[in-house]
Amino acid sequence: MLIIGIAGGTGSGKTTVVNQIIEELKNEEVDVISQDSYYQDLSHLAFEQRVQTNFDHPKSIDFDLLVAHLKELKAGNNIHQPVYSFREHNRTAETIEIVPRKVVIVEGILILTHPDVRELFDIKIYVHADSDERLIRRLKRDINDRGAT
Repeated sequence: MLIIGIAGGTGSGKTTVVNQIIEELKNEEVDVISQDSYYQDLSHLAFEQRVQTNFDHPKSIDFDLLVAHLKELKAGNNIHQPVYSFREHNRTAETIEIVPRKVVIVEGILILTHPDVRELFDIKIYVHADSDERLIRRLKRDINDRGAT
């Protein structure tokens, strides 16, 4: 199994790079794991408190679960990836079953900040874009896709 880590600032083009890799490897088995699925479970907080959470800080990510899941996949075992709701600012009760593939792409803004996660990557890619362009992309995405006002 080849694990590729793709990081970069919000709106930098990570998803575009992921899609280009998938297109190039279309005859291979590829799975994508998003860092966003591994935001900490905040069920113990009221919605108003969850909205105030800094989701751009490394402590907002359940890296222990991400590391455990990547190790399980490498060992040939299926995992149940959490599903995150941007509207509720929390994990849902749902999970997505991920089976081991030839290539696993892990993407997110913070995935290269954690040494245990970084160590599991065979290839590391950092996507850079101008900060003004990233801001425009994030605003459009958050309003159109994530219900932000």
